[in-house]
Amino acid sequence: MINTKRLTERFIRLAETDSPSRHEKAVADMLASELKALGAEVSFDNAHEACGSQTGNLIARIPGTVDKTPLMLSAHMDTVTPGEGVKVVFENGVFRSAGETVLGGDDKSSLAIILEVMQTLIEKDLPRPPVEIVFTVCEEIGLLGAKSFDLETLQATMGYILDSQDTEAVVTNAPFAVHYKITVTGLSAHAGMEPEKGVNAISVASDAITRISCGRIDSETTCNIGKIEGGAATNIVPDCVVLTGEARSHTKAKLDTILDGIRDAFQEAVVRAGGGDDESLPRYEIEVNEDFPGTSVPHDHAMVLLAQEAGKELGRTIVTQRVGGGSDANVFFGKGLMAGVLGSGMTDVHTTSESITLADMTASAELLHAILTRYARQGA
Repeated sequence: MINTKRLTERFIRLAETDSPSRHEKAVADMLASELKALGAEVSFDNAHEACGSQTGNLIARIPGTVDKTPLMLSAHMDTVTPGEGVKVVFENGVFRSAGETVLGGDDKSSLAIILEVMQTLIEKDLPRPPVEIVFTVCEEIGLLGAKSFDLETLQATMGYILDSQDTEAVVTNAPFAVHYKITVTGLSAHAGMEPEKGVNAISVASDAITRISCGRIDSETTCNIGKIEGGAATNIVPDCVVLTGEARSHTKAKLDTILDGIRDAFQEAVVRAGGGDDESLPRYEIEVNEDFPGTSVPHDHAMVLLAQEAGKELGRTIVTQRVGGGSDANVFFGKGLMAGVLGSGMTDVHTTSESITLADMTASAELLHAILTRYARQGA
């Protein structure tokens, strides 16, 4: 059913078109042209104004053969670096880059799959529901396109985002995530002549760090301090140090507990060093920003059951999956749309060793094809 030759050619064409975050216009224009050729109504939103991208999110509406609420399909157009000048090598059924760049299977494999499935359904005049396609910008730098997207422009209440690895799973659970920045302020002094007059910000921060739980906290929760910057010279007592990190959990209350623990550790370290109020040194400030909300789709939700029933038609068992990373699905879920994440088979993403097989891409396309045709057959 799936035209693997066309899928191969389309993926290579997309992968070899540069689209690092904020520079997605060339790929967006290519996708818009192909979607219009399929009879889609195509438009772009104003996400670029908030994201700083060359273009907004691409929205395409393709009519169905049945009168039903549309399904949303989504993937992101941007890639990580190094992602310019990609040359695809296709050997023995495996796509790789020539080695100097990422391949861009994350997420151009998904773009190719969605287009191939829609073209197949239309060409063969098969039953299909109305589909609302959202191709986002700036996913790789903070899900910025999805965050800027106005969900009220869609009729769909559920859908699928293709942005994972496993072709026989639907991701239903992903964590809440925040990033934080902590600034510890001390007092500079000459480290050799009068260190007593200084307040060492790095020492205070180090004291606090020893009391913070980092790494794998439990099966749902992680915390990391990823970067520390401070000090001016070896002969100066450092008067400032800045730490940045992140925390994630599938349970919001656990995430809040981790952040409370970080605040307590720094407050205690500051007090032990003689500070503790706005008038004395050292002191600390913490800034916490949400990266994305968590997702928790009930396993008996229609979106999940539809994917599992479609899998059965193909002789496959589609399992639900919990992951530690985020995607545009987190943002859409937070805005009220039940979005599951399907896999395209991509492996070693965000590295120059990235690869994907045609067999996995075909399997992903077959599942999506089955989902759409089954949904079309269901009662309105």
